[in-house]
Amino acid sequence: MNNFDDIFSGQSDQPGWSEKPFDKEAWAAKKQEERKGLYELADSTAVAISQDGEKFRQYLDVQSRFDRYSSTNALLVLAQMPQATQLKDFEGWKEAGASVQRKPVSIRILEPGKEYQREDGTRGTSFEVKRVFDVSQTKGRVRNAPAVSYDDRVLLKALIHRSPVPIQSVDALPNNMGALYDHDQQVIFVCKGMGAADIFRSVSKELCHAEIAGMRQEYSRGEAAFAAYSASYMLCKKYGIDVSDYNFSRMPASFRENDARGIRDSLTEMRDSANQVSARMYRVLEQNRGAKSKEQER
Repeated sequence: MNNFDDIFSGQSDQPGWSEKPFDKEAWAAKKQEERKGLYELADSTAVAISQDGEKFRQYLDVQSRFDRYSSTNALLVLAQMPQATQLKDFEGWKEAGASVQRKPVSIRILEPGKEYQREDGTRGTSFEVKRVFDVSQTKGRVRNAPAVSYDDRVLLKALIHRSPVPIQSVDALPNNMGALYDHDQQVIFVCKGMGAADIFRSVSKELCHAEIAGMRQEYSRGEAAFAAYSASYMLCKKYGIDVSDYNFSRMPASFRENDARGIRDSLTEMRDSANQVSARMYRVLEQNRGAKSKEQER
């Protein structure tokens, strides 16, 4: 095997050259400080959205667009570029046929790195700072994902696909509720006669209640209400359902008065419950899209 190290020899003869060894510890300290700064930014943003309903709604909008991002990264995107719609690193945009504009301001997020063993023997994951850029910071032809519209019946069938509990139609529910997850009976009751959008909003919320009940050791409808409501909002945003009636002006004290870590944990629960529902929907919608494509080919 050829050795090419010799091509770097002789560089020290150049004017102003001084050979400096790579300082591994200084590099690691710099990276650690950068990670620390991002966690502090995520924490301060979490506290900010817990005090302001409109900022909280903006967070949910970001998380619904970037549903594969962790809640921490969604907070970081919100803090740095809340209007972002598509994010990739340099290589990602290159593969997409675009180039990043000159001297853009990057959006910094945290990417899972290598696993390591803690002193107590448990396994942990290290995180590295990753710089990404929004499509608005690129030039060249970027193929935007085509806007997708779904037939109401198909969308609702996808919503209830493999529901974690049975769903049953009833003539009426208390307090004019559109749907209700009954934890004791392990059933979601749905009021008859609603329109498609009302069904989606009410059933998605109750499905998120059911998902949250499965995540928590102890479930209380009142304690889970805000998380289920917020998760339902994200599902509606993702699938094009009107969200104008969602109101976050009065957030519960348990959320507003929590510390940054507790708020981030709540945001993760919202994201995870919405993603559980969305993952089941995706399978049905993809199958329907594939069936339509075959029909068009015929």
